[in-house]
This record gives sequence, structure tokens and C-alpha cells, in this order.
Amino acid sequence: MGATIEDRLAELGIELPAPAAPAANYVPFVVSGNLIFVSGQIPVLDGDIKFKGRVGDDLTADDGYAAARLCGLNIIAQAGAACGGDLNRITRVVKLGGFVNSTADFTDQPKVINGASDLMAEVFGEPTGQHARFAVSAPSLPLGVAVEVDAVIEFA
Repeated sequence: MGATIEDRLAELGIELPAPAAPAANYVPFVVSGNLIFVSGQIPVLDGDIKFKGRVGDDLTADDGYAAARLCGLNIIAQAGAACGGDLNRITRVVKLGGFVNSTADFTDQPKVINGASDLMAEVFGEPTGQHARFAVSAPSLPLGVAVEVDAVIEFA
């Protein structure tokens, strides 16, 4: 039997956060058929926002990358909850959508959202972790966070 996703996380030194509760009138994920639609995840850990501010002003692109990676960890945690705790049921990360709170002249949104994309590739490997994606700028994001990422994930 091959290595499990939990083995891979341990090998990478990654501990998943607890799935965050929704902050408003929505659910953290919806399962429809064999797809999990994960609501936008922000860079929160243990209830604390870790990256507030605007990339290109208060924060660097590297800060944004780290924020997107934390969003990715929260996506994996939500997907795990949707799969009843069994991340090995994930068969494909289908799509990520990334929003970057950035200045008008900042143009490296794709590099920022790579924080989440690189994480998916590291954790799930190829081709499972490879996905379609968008990375766009936003003039502001909820609670003043630097990044928000949502996902569509396939599972068996």
C-alpha cells in the first residue's frame, strides 16, 4: 500500500489547522455529487488572522505567498472534513480561485496565489494536486486580510 496523505503531511512537517467555522451566513463547504466546493478561506490559524494588509503596500509578495499557503492549509482542512476525515478520498484538486488584497500597481497576483497552488502540488502530487486557477487583485478583502482562496475538489 502506498503512502497516505497523512504520511505525506508528516513528511512535509505540516500540521493541518482545525477547519474554521464560517464567519457569516454560509457553510464552509458544500458537497455536490463527487465535488467539494470549499468556501473562500482566509489566512487564519487558531482563530487569529495572520496576514492583514495590502500586498504591495503593508506586505510583500512573499508575505502574500505565505498568506495564500495558509489559506491552502485551511482548504485542505475543510476538504478533509467534507471527506469524513479521509484525505485519501481526494482524487483531484480541480480549481483554486485566489483574491489578493493589493495595490493598483501590483501585478504579481499569480506569484502570491502560488502559495496555495504549490502546497496542493506538494501535498497531493501530480496530477491530483494540479488544478485550474485564477489569481486576481481586489481593492479590499473581508476583515482586512491579504488573501482569500476558494476551491473545487473532486473526491471518491
